[in-house]
Amino acid sequence: MLLNISSPPISHRNNNPHFLSTLNHLPPRSKTHLSKSHLSPNLSPFPTQTLRNRPSSFRHNRFFPHGQEERLGLTPRALPGGIDLGSFESVLEATAVLTAIIVVHESGHFLAATLQGIHVSKFAIGFGPILAKFDFKNVEYSLRAFPLGGFVGFPDNDPDSEIATDDKNLLKNRPVLDRSIVVSAGIIANVVFAYVIIFVQVLSVGLPVQEAFPGVLVPEVKTFSAASRDGLLSGDVILSVDGAELSKTGPDAVSKVVDIVKRSPESDVLFRIARGNRDLVVRVRPDKNFDGTGKIGVQLSPNVRITKVRPRNVGETFRFVGKEFMGLSSNVVDGLKQTFFNFSQTASKVAGPVAIIAVGAEVARSNADGLYQFAALLNINLAVINLLPLPALDGGTLALILLEAVRGGRKLPVEVEQGIMSSGIMLVIFLGLFLIVKDTLSLDFIQEML
Repeated sequence: MLLNISSPPISHRNNNPHFLSTLNHLPPRSKTHLSKSHLSPNLSPFPTQTLRNRPSSFRHNRFFPHGQEERLGLTPRALPGGIDLGSFESVLEATAVLTAIIVVHESGHFLAATLQGIHVSKFAIGFGPILAKFDFKNVEYSLRAFPLGGFVGFPDNDPDSEIATDDKNLLKNRPVLDRSIVVSAGIIANVVFAYVIIFVQVLSVGLPVQEAFPGVLVPEVKTFSAASRDGLLSGDVILSVDGAELSKTGPDAVSKVVDIVKRSPESDVLFRIARGNRDLVVRVRPDKNFDGTGKIGVQLSPNVRITKVRPRNVGETFRFVGKEFMGLSSNVVDGLKQTFFNFSQTASKVAGPVAIIAVGAEVARSNADGLYQFAALLNINLAVINLLPLPALDGGTLALILLEAVRGGRKLPVEVEQGIMSSGIMLVIFLGLFLIVKDTLSLDFIQEML
């Protein structure tokens, strides 16, 4: 799943007070088709199965392209230039959110298959070595070592299966419509889950409404950082940087501060700040990051005041939920457009599962209510990305099924279909491994050792 974390203006309702903006755009993902028997692994940056014979499996891998969190206030951005995992508890909360989304997505595929009487052999949460498993009604349910993905397995091309290859209840032998339902069910499940999450948010905590003020808020200053050494404090509001006024709040103001700091390693930067009722000027000399850019060790967020609005009746509840759902969906689509149309500028902002966990952990640590929007955003993002007609995505499988229908029920040669899916899987593996290394090197405690 590609989570787009781009930068259009913050929505008037979609921000929480301490959703932090970081130097490195984080953020989600994609899906991979596997042949042998595995349907839809998801939320993982790399597939674990190899493609054999005709693809009858679908896998999801998540990457965060540039843009989403900043717009929604859902992306922690550490000005030090690193990714902060936060407390262990917040990491567990973020991991739990991802795991729930995996379970929902895979359950969509699983239920769509079993309710149609299609043979299913495996349902797995995670990848890699099996930690625990049990068998029930000829299906192996397993929990695996790496909880950032999952898959549903089908016995279609399993040489050890006792099911005849011409069995009408094998996925590959089902009509186009039946297979299309199974492939698209994970996407539908994520969309429905996102709507339910927003519905629960509206009823339980209400929707955040923000009032914007000039400047950029400093929610946290890291100990022993340049900012701490030179006198910035948590709660300060940055009004200007090196004479550049921050008359408006939002992602653009945060980015302006970040850009000035990054290009000023070991050079003085003048911050005009508001601290209580006083206006002060603080001179900070950014430390040099491992990549040569400047870092001062603070976290930033738009300077907004948040209140919660609760619906007064059933009609208003559904209006709130619908508006929020459409707003998040629009943000996902807009971020995806930015990623594709400005790829040269956004490629460096793509991030994988390590960064997703970091974002979720920071959201949980800053404001637990933000996990609602974080979870809804991940669900919508996974759904939108997997609709793309690309190899290794659900949309790619649907495209092949549609092509089969157009050809009058004639499938592509196995070698051609296998080649298409294999190329997608290899791309996902390469990208996933690259992002894991990149995101790990961006972790704060790793950077401190470099």
